[in-house]
Amino acid sequence: MKMMEFAAPCLMGVEGICADELKRADIQEVRAENGRVLFKGDFSTLARANICSRYAERIQILLGEFPVYSFEDLFQGVSKIQWESFILEHDAFPVKGHAVSSKLSSVPDCQKIIKKAVAKRLGNKYGTSWLDESGSIHQIQFLILKDKCSIMLDTSGVGLHKRGYRANAAAAPIKETLAAAMADLSRVRPFSTVIDPFCGSGTILIESALKALNIAPGLRRSFAAEKWAVIPSKVWSEERTRAQDLIRHDAEFHAYGSDIDDEAVQLTLENARKAGVEKRITVVKRDIKDFCEEHDRAAVICNPPYGERLLDMEQARDLYRIMGQKFIRKSGWSYSIISPDDSFEAQFGRAADKRRKLYNGMIKCQLYMYYKN
Repeated sequence: MKMMEFAAPCLMGVEGICADELKRADIQEVRAENGRVLFKGDFSTLARANICSRYAERIQILLGEFPVYSFEDLFQGVSKIQWESFILEHDAFPVKGHAVSSKLSSVPDCQKIIKKAVAKRLGNKYGTSWLDESGSIHQIQFLILKDKCSIMLDTSGVGLHKRGYRANAAAAPIKETLAAAMADLSRVRPFSTVIDPFCGSGTILIESALKALNIAPGLRRSFAAEKWAVIPSKVWSEERTRAQDLIRHDAEFHAYGSDIDDEAVQLTLENARKAGVEKRITVVKRDIKDFCEEHDRAAVICNPPYGERLLDMEQARDLYRIMGQKFIRKSGWSYSIISPDDSFEAQFGRAADKRRKLYNGMIKCQLYMYYKN
């Protein structure tokens, strides 16, 4: 098969990190855009990106982009796509998507037109007027933005942030892809020591361990495209073997978590076991007031509770003041704290050495980083 173009949607602020990761995986023609990363490759690339990407939300085949000012434009554009290269006679092809700032504003109507265009082309190719859609699912996704339509085929199924280890979560958990980005920005390495004094369900600790040991986040889960008849099963087995071979078993990494809640401590341990990194993580019950520096070097990475999530704003700011007292400047230590509170630095007691805008779900946050002595 000829080279395909892929799109990897990602959290705002993470595009560059996602692009760099794909380049390191020997993926070609990678370029970052707002909210997504584009790249090219074959079915092996498709499998590798799904299995190995820490920061992408999903992997889509970008089948076409064209201007649309009418439903006829939409129908004709979709009809030109070679759907038969991916969707066989009995395969299912549901349609979903979004329309923003465009003449075609009705999503249900766009869904119907796209479905009709795909069905007509497939019916003509397979010589049938009825497609029973009893086979594997090929989710068609569309985005019509400012009268430009992008048509994608989703290959991931469940979002890539669903690694498989977090069936249970504490209140207001951080997204796995965001936690992974925080670990990257905090320069977590195979020899690092990571501390999270608000560990919750353990996501930051686990994502840091997966990164340090170079464990591909998708090794323990499946993907929608694994059921597609057009992709040989050996593609997936070969890419899983490749990912397995790249694990750093010799890494010295260890993470330490704490939380004021007994249930959070147990949940972190349970999730670490499911992720296969329980031997690399130690968790205890502890209040932030009792935080102390017990290591020569460490990276503190945390997502403290704040007003829009768990605490009222004044309680959250009291917490920031305590953190400012406990997180002291010390050689070999760094602190990365995510918060949506614009007054965080004032409450913490000092300006960050660096800030990075990130989104925790729909909440705009800053990652405040302290690393200078």
